Amino acid sequence: MNLQRIYQELKSDLQEVEQGLSQSIQTDHPDLHKTSSHLLLAGGKRIRPIFVLLSGHFGIFDLEKLKRVAITLELIHMATLVHDDVIDDAKTRRGRLTVKEKWDNQVAMVTGDYILASALNEMSKIEIPEVHQILSSTMIEVCRGEIEQIRDLFQMNPSIKRYFHRIKRKTALLMAISCKLGAVVCQASPDIVNKLYSYGYYVGMAFQMIDDVLDFTGDEKTLGKPAGSDLRQGNVTLPVVYLLVHGQKEEKEIIINYLKSRGTSGSLQQVISMVKNSSGIPFTMNLAKRYLQKALQAIEPLPAIRQKQSMYEITEFVLQRSY
Repeated sequence: MNLQRIYQELKSDLQEVEQGLSQSIQTDHPDLHKTSSHLLLAGGKRIRPIFVLLSGHFGIFDLEKLKRVAITLELIHMATLVHDDVIDDAKTRRGRLTVKEKWDNQVAMVTGDYILASALNEMSKIEIPEVHQILSSTMIEVCRGEIEQIRDLFQMNPSIKRYFHRIKRKTALLMAISCKLGAVVCQASPDIVNKLYSYGYYVGMAFQMIDDVLDFTGDEKTLGKPAGSDLRQGNVTLPVVYLLVHGQKEEKEIIINYLKSRGTSGSLQQVISMVKNSSGIPFTMNLAKRYLQKALQAIEPLPAIRQKQSMYEITEFVLQRSY
């Protein structure tokens, strides 16, 4: 399963979102225009805009409002990626040099701030107080997730609970409010809004878990970044957490040695190989499947419209994806 059918179905609406993304970061400052457009031109799955557009069909569909929401959330996502690449010292993203690598850290930080400001400017055109309250509280939680990830870098005694709290704030919440805000601006009933929020949250949790698996099992060309990038940057994800808790003594020692040295001692490739061939991978995938099942259960009571089927298909894509 891939997203092509859904992209085709939403083609005209997504094209308007894409044009809106480009227009929203337009500036007469040539350097800022280049840096803020850099990640946008690399493309992306646009999952958040898709969720916004699909959710709008469960209310009184209003494309203009939905476009504003979709553009805002995708820009916020982009801004966090530009900032993340500075924090993680990442060299590539989506197969291209990161902003910080092509320019420098200072330029990247300002670029991320500019994209975020552009997102808020876009959302200001929607005069629904509830929308702004939902967005602002979510952004606070996203920042908390980022701080938690920084705190946990190279953590030798991580817990699954802390991992879940982190990915909830860093990934799942933005997907959840993509569904929620799409429904809210189209005046869907509170019950439908809540069910769509739950769907987005569960898909977001599974999406990040599978992303963490792909970091070990995927290939660089497909992922657009080297395998093991998270661990290289000190981000201890669920497959590694599992091995630290349930692995053999020798395996734990090798991983702890690598983490204790903050990546300066021990073999990263050895750790990657151990994790890749451990029970941590199937454990993580099984948890992701359970979250996707919860997502399906959340929207099962919703009206049987075509967009509901698309949401079912997205869960299949998330489970089977290789990028």
